[in-house]
Amino acid sequence: TIEEIFQLYLPDTVYHAAAFKHVNLVEKNIYSALNNNFVGTMIIVANSIKYNVKKFVLISTDKAVNPINIMGATKRLSEIFIQSISKEKNLNFKFLLKDESNYLNSTLFTIVRFGNVLGSSGSVVPIFKEQIKKGGPITLTDKRVTRYFMNIEEAAELVIQASGIIDDKNHDNGQIFFLDMGEPIKIGKLAEMM
Repeated sequence: TIEEIFQLYLPDTVYHAAAFKHVNLVEKNIYSALNNNFVGTMIIVANSIKYNVKKFVLISTDKAVNPINIMGATKRLSEIFIQSISKEKNLNFKFLLKDESNYLNSTLFTIVRFGNVLGSSGSVVPIFKEQIKKGGPITLTDKRVTRYFMNIEEAAELVIQASGIIDDKNHDNGQIFFLDMGEPIKIGKLAEMM
């Protein structure tokens, strides 16, 4: 179980990236997405506080900004939960953990929002490539939707920077960070370019 992992390894820092990220998959499996992306985050947060994790970094998404799909909404719920929990000092997680103890919250939280990471399993680019390879069609939810794109190196750098900023005494616990990823690209234009 997750709790056994925390008990065994007692991590100092948690980078929570686990989530169902494929928009189409999530739209067809709303309950599973909510359970995995939101409830799963709550369980990781509860264990982080229980086992005195020093730093917790949530890997979120640009889709959490005014979400228009279930994936963005589940990630936004996770952000809101973390922001609210980060301000509390004495917490009880009996609805998530197997005990009714109160825990002193000393964990520092931050949230990092990403655009599409090129080459990642959640990126639309490999999906488009596969659809083009098969002769089409390319599936678009809405060709007017815009997305930011970044490479794996930029994504890794942002995560490392975010965990370093948490050490700053002026850090606002639960703060959201995101890269200046330049101009967003219309997904329909990307499909045409490919």
